[in-house]
Amino acid sequence: MNGVIYDARRIKAYEGMKKLGSYAGKSEEFISRLWEALVLDEGMMKEWMYYLDHHTLLDEVVCEGYSLADIYVWQMKHYNLVQDIGKNTADCNKEALVLDTFAAMLSMKKEPELCKKRLEEGRGMDRFL
Repeated sequence: MNGVIYDARRIKAYEGMKKLGSYAGKSEEFISRLWEALVLDEGMMKEWMYYLDHHTLLDEVVCEGYSLADIYVWQMKHYNLVQDIGKNTADCNKEALVLDTFAAMLSMKKEPELCKKRLEEGRGMDRFL
């Protein structure tokens, strides 16, 4: 079996993502795309594994001056604005927000200017999400 590398941490990370994705109501397609992007980004994979172990963000990855925590807070504020509640209620699924945060950071790393513009200027008056 020369040349075969088995990394059980990644299997655990994938299983954790599937469980959280199911709990958060995310589609299999969303989870697959997110996983594929994580596999290609060591820093983000490290963040994901840390999140699974500690249920908090390591917050080492930064893109265009924004960390995962910055994006998480922005997502939560956006959720509260769209829901028109102004506060973080029990209906707010934190696991869904975390998955969306990871997806947003991976997207920002691909298209930094577009994502930075959305964070700083919003998505526009005619778009909710």
